Amino acid sequence: MWFSRMALRRLQRIAVTPLKLSGDQVGKVQREMSTLPRVYVTRQIPPDGLKILKESGQVQFELWDSDDVPVPRKELLQKVKGVDALLCVLTEKIDAELLDAAGPNLKVVSTMSVGFDHLSLDELKKRGIRVGYTPDVLTDAVAELTVALLLTTSRRLIEATHEAKTGGWGTWRTLWLCGYELANSTVGILGLGRIGVAIAERLAPFKVKKFIYTDVAPRPELAKLINAEFVPMDELAKQSDFLAVCCALTPETKEICNKDLFSKMKNTSIFINTSRGGVVNQEDLYEALKTGQIAGAGLDVTVPEPLPTSHPLFTLKNCVILPHIASASYTTRNAMSSLAANNLLLGLQGKPMIKGLTL
Repeated sequence: MWFSRMALRRLQRIAVTPLKLSGDQVGKVQREMSTLPRVYVTRQIPPDGLKILKESGQVQFELWDSDDVPVPRKELLQKVKGVDALLCVLTEKIDAELLDAAGPNLKVVSTMSVGFDHLSLDELKKRGIRVGYTPDVLTDAVAELTVALLLTTSRRLIEATHEAKTGGWGTWRTLWLCGYELANSTVGILGLGRIGVAIAERLAPFKVKKFIYTDVAPRPELAKLINAEFVPMDELAKQSDFLAVCCALTPETKEICNKDLFSKMKNTSIFINTSRGGVVNQEDLYEALKTGQIAGAGLDVTVPEPLPTSHPLFTLKNCVILPHIASASYTTRNAMSSLAANNLLLGLQGKPMIKGLTL
């Protein structure tokens, strides 16, 4: 269904006074609707973002009206034909094929995500298409979930719950379900950005002894906020009791967490990834967990997503896997949809986006 607040209200007024409607008036309303920029929304995004689009009176949009099933690729390629803007989520691959299908009218792509590895940036740049994304608004939610996943993994909460439910809770035992605590530990961060800082701020009250980080270059301003020390990758692996991956997925970071990294980590260390699944070589991670090279891993992201239930990682008690829910709070998802909608509207007006990528 195509939406336009101004046009729909006019049609509603017309509907209650049909005898006064002339052919010219009908034509005028139809022309108003047809001249508004066309937008395709690839998912039933949270209500705050849809409300902004509806009430703007600036666009007409069609919506893939499901939050459970992504729009099929074949249908997506049909729906984008001739649109002026596209509001997508991370399940849609915005590549040359799709951009060719959309045609020359497409001026703006707004993704409801902080990551943009699903976007072919070179193709977008070549076509002069502006790109909006949604960083910052999900920092708190992702940091909270990362801490929750770290504690769940290190203190073996999933195992403990299973034992309690299935009759494994017998007599008190001295070392049963023992895990690793944060007090006096070293926490390493791979990729120190907003989220990495927010994670460290939440972990500090647990009496962490030291924060260290690795990035493409030292980031003294951010590091100062959490009193973190810049170290080479090898030292990050060797020193970290807990290693949180917060880097973006780029050609340089693809499978950067591999057997070389895991082989240098302590056998008591906990590995946490809430960034992108592609930064981890999952076969190497499986071997490291199975052989006891590292103590445990908590993953909110995998390759592919969803991860098949037959995947070997699911057979390991020391691996906790979540279905990519780091930003899944009502507040954050509505904020993301609002930002994506506003980026799109500003982009169509030729104004600076609130959060736009520099291509």
